[in-house]
Amino acid sequence: MQFRQQALAKLQSPEELDLPVRFARPQGWLVLSVTVVVMAAASVWAVTGSVSSTVGAPAILTHGQGSYILQSPVAGQVTAVLAKQGQQLKADAPVLKVRTAKGETVVRTVAAGRVTGLAATIGQIISTGANVAAVEKVAHTGDPLYATVYVPAENAASIPDKAAVDLTVSSVPTQEYGVLRGHVKSVDRSAQSAQQIAAFLGDSQLGEQFTKDGRPVAVLVKLDRRSSTESGYKWSSADGPPFSLTSMTMADASIRLADERPVDWLLP
Repeated sequence: MQFRQQALAKLQSPEELDLPVRFARPQGWLVLSVTVVVMAAASVWAVTGSVSSTVGAPAILTHGQGSYILQSPVAGQVTAVLAKQGQQLKADAPVLKVRTAKGETVVRTVAAGRVTGLAATIGQIISTGANVAAVEKVAHTGDPLYATVYVPAENAASIPDKAAVDLTVSSVPTQEYGVLRGHVKSVDRSAQSAQQIAAFLGDSQLGEQFTKDGRPVAVLVKLDRRSSTESGYKWSSADGPPFSLTSMTMADASIRLADERPVDWLLP
């Protein structure tokens, strides 16, 4: 009964058409304006902007021509080791002396380079074809270093020419000295086997390590130079580490891929 009386009273009262009507509060207008601005900015970015992506892969610092494994051409007993670890040798330089049934034979380098590993010791009995040394093919000690990055084969095609590369060097504290800078010089066209990698690096263990997740593609990275640093290369920090870099140093690489348009993600 009470509600009936209220309804009758409402019918008898004027409709108050002369009173202003508030469609939205000031706070609502503010929220609406911000939403419109954000949507407009997102639309512009979707058309003109781009998204950068990277691919990470293991790397190793080497000289451009790689290394080779020196093998003994004869079987016998090692009587002398004539080379030292880290020594720079010319082509046809003596490395070992081996006593055979026909006399003493000298094992010599195939090409000029730096000895990075010696696998033979005095008194050791070796067979024909045995690995006795690893030699990095470098003509001069001042030749520049490169980084060889072993990228998964499925990512190799998306690496653009001269792509920027950041290298986290294993022997350099990243938090203190940052990362090493470089740019892609070349990308191999075919995936490499463990044997091919071992032949280039002069280390069979590295061949197995870089192929444990499949056959990768080798990407050669030219390191950016900076004469003001101790290493002679450019780092994300101003000075980089207070020491020089050596070949056969491991690193982790981050290669910047070609920028992608976000609008492509939205189109079917």
